[in-house]
Amino acid sequence: MFLHSRPGSPDKPNEDYVAAAAGTTTQALLLDGAGGPAELPTGCHHGTPWFVAHLGEAAMTHLRTPDTDLNLALVRAIASVTRTHRAYTCDLAHPGTPSSTAALFRLRAGHIEHLVLGDSTFVADIDGEIVTVTDRRIEAVGHNLWQRMASLPTGTPAHQSARIAFVEHQRRMRNHPRGYPIASVHDQAARDALTGSHPAGQVRRLALLSDGATRFVEFGLGTFADLLDVLDSRTPWRLFDEIRAAETSDPGGERWPRAKRHDDISVVFLPGGEIGW
Repeated sequence: MFLHSRPGSPDKPNEDYVAAAAGTTTQALLLDGAGGPAELPTGCHHGTPWFVAHLGEAAMTHLRTPDTDLNLALVRAIASVTRTHRAYTCDLAHPGTPSSTAALFRLRAGHIEHLVLGDSTFVADIDGEIVTVTDRRIEAVGHNLWQRMASLPTGTPAHQSARIAFVEHQRRMRNHPRGYPIASVHDQAARDALTGSHPAGQVRRLALLSDGATRFVEFGLGTFADLLDVLDSRTPWRLFDEIRAAETSDPGGERWPRAKRHDDISVVFLPGGEIGW
């Protein structure tokens, strides 16, 4: 197994979380927290890194129960963290309450099960065919605001102002009927996640990727098959180096418009032969 998470900036805490376990139950998860610009309040005493760490720990615990499906495991994890929030009198009605994407995997009853909520990605090599699952519903929210932000040079005051307007709108649409589901304080969102399974014998290798990691494909540095090849090599950290080099080569976002110049990059990679299927 290969797990790694690299923060977007040495001056800011990493808002991603990765974990995996093998043995009686083989499972893994990746969370990509949404903290947003520092100028925007959250109503939470803890912050996004605290939220993803507690959600990840709770989800790993519930995933260990074989008869609990992935949706229910995430439902219970969200409910658990929400109770902890309330114990500290966090304002859970605040639109900026920490939230997170979720990508989960588990080996159960001879099948590889997966769950994806938000724009993290599950990718697998299944008998030579590359299968990807990404929840794109968030991209349908505030598209005009995203375009305005993308038209401005990254790192400038104008871009930051446009980003704040974009994130404020995204926050209002979290778990809204006309918005998108995301892991936050409403456990119902977990029931709206994308799920599926594949016979374990057909899965050669798989990965869970944050949207910082999928920049490798979005920037045209390679395909998802190429990405898996890098992770399956003796130098898997090359994926992180190549993404960082591309980001640095385009500081203003002219070639690759984006909300942040550098993003947290997180990966969980599981080569099939290493975990016994």
